[in-house]
Amino acid sequence: MTAAPPLKLQGVTLTLPSTAGPVNILRGVDLTVEPGQTVAVAGPSGSGKSSLISVAAGLERPTSGGVRLFGQDLGRLDEDGRATLRRGRVSLVFQNFHLLPNMTAEENVATPLELARRGGATETARDWLGRVGLAERRTHYPHQLSGGEQQRVALARALAVRPALLFADEPTGNLDAANGALVARLMFELVRETGAALVLVTHDPALAAQAGRTLQMRDGRLGAQALAETPA
Repeated sequence: MTAAPPLKLQGVTLTLPSTAGPVNILRGVDLTVEPGQTVAVAGPSGSGKSSLISVAAGLERPTSGGVRLFGQDLGRLDEDGRATLRRGRVSLVFQNFHLLPNMTAEENVATPLELARRGGATETARDWLGRVGLAERRTHYPHQLSGGEQQRVALARALAVRPALLFADEPTGNLDAANGALVARLMFELVRETGAALVLVTHDPALAAQAGRTLQMRDGRLGAQALAETPA
């Protein structure tokens, strides 16, 4: 039996209320992500990219359409069920890092491992901080780290659990060119190493071009810019 793809969206819409009336954020989005694929969704701010990730990851329910993670229909799961399905299998990296301020870099990376009941969380966290070039910064707190360093900690935290699917929402959006390039290089290298599928949303065409498959989002609609995964 063929394994279900990590992610499949069919006819997904998202309509949210506003003072001016309902706003159509996503309009009939179809997307399938196969194991190990790297998919970039590019488009301007306000086109629906971040909402796409929220719906695809089960953080927000669509207005209509279907979302399947690893073959499971998210519409049939409650919040706890969705969280259980994601744990250890889905990771997210955000533009604003979202590190826990009262924890060191090492503790930030170790926490998801502990929640997923993985053994050797501290040792694994140290190993991953070394992979992103922060072995000497493991005891530092987020406020003691630069933006680029914080995002590298966030990347280590996301990938240390070796998820099957990584969502990255504008991961270089708050970084200067040099730090953005470093984070992008590490992200693609480590995704290839772990075999995780990647769904990246960005307004940066140069970052999107590094993915194997690029899709363009405009006004909540998703269209193909590259129809097939390019060879590694």
